[in-house]
Amino acid sequence: MSQLTLSKALNTGLQQALTNDPKVIVMGQDVGGLGGVFRVTDGLQKDFGPQRVIDTPLAEASIVGTAIGLALRGYRPICEIQFDGFVYPAFNQIVSQLAKMRARSHGQLALPVVIRIPVGGGIGAVEHHSESNEVYFAHTAGLRVVCCSNPQDGHWMLRQAVASEDPVIFYEPKRRYWAKDEVTDTPAESTLPLDRARILRSGDDLTLLTYGGMVDTCQRAAAVAAEEDRREIEVVDLRTLSPLDMETIAASVGKTGRCVVAHEAPTFAGLGAEVGAEITEYSFYDLQAPVLRVGGFNIPYPPAKYEDQHLPDLDRVLDAVDRSFAW
Repeated sequence: MSQLTLSKALNTGLQQALTNDPKVIVMGQDVGGLGGVFRVTDGLQKDFGPQRVIDTPLAEASIVGTAIGLALRGYRPICEIQFDGFVYPAFNQIVSQLAKMRARSHGQLALPVVIRIPVGGGIGAVEHHSESNEVYFAHTAGLRVVCCSNPQDGHWMLRQAVASEDPVIFYEPKRRYWAKDEVTDTPAESTLPLDRARILRSGDDLTLLTYGGMVDTCQRAAAVAAEEDRREIEVVDLRTLSPLDMETIAASVGKTGRCVVAHEAPTFAGLGAEVGAEITEYSFYDLQAPVLRVGGFNIPYPPAKYEDQHLPDLDRVLDAVDRSFAW
């Protein structure tokens, strides 16, 4: 067990995947010589060579299209999209080809492709570098969509994603890249399957559902609520955005009777809307208040100097908690 940042934990996960299976390859813009803009792939090309850690042209559609062809020939490509807002040129390849191949072939062809995407704000970046576009892919049947929030989950979820026979959109919250925590090299008791949510803090008064960059904010909100208001909030890291782990979610809401969903993306037609609808179907008679959402405003992502006002913070999460208890 060792202390690693999220970026280093992802790096060690990639190292293990490359070591364990010679058919695993890493490809993307600047993933080789530079080691990626966030250094997640640092040193991999030196260890595994340019035939397995491949610097590609600045062409996201070509990266994903090439990965699809390689997967059809038996490889397990891991693509890096340099920033969240750069994925759109590859949207057609992902939605029209990658997500549909298994159904199109009546289950005979699998495309075990992982697409890594640094996601969200909080680092003061310029336009197209701070977006939360997970709902586009969560809406697309045929894709698994997951989002890690800490080094241990980042390491193991990435290894599980590479082992999956389904294509996986793998989101990495970029403002958490430098967060440090314990990471085990072998599966621990706390290692969950890729499609399960994790209860980070137990509570009986309200369920707070979140993922990615908002997990730390929500944990701090729960601590403040316990200290100032004696409210015990259960914090659940969703981890898997498609499919949702409704078993864990419904069990928590059934216990607390109240629910707030928090994410960085705008609330309109965001993942929180789907979570709220599912909770209403699964747990309607358990609810003591409507499911409330906290998210970014329904605007294009603002310039960096305004992102502190755009991103949900401690006060906005606690305000939603207060509004839930006001019912």
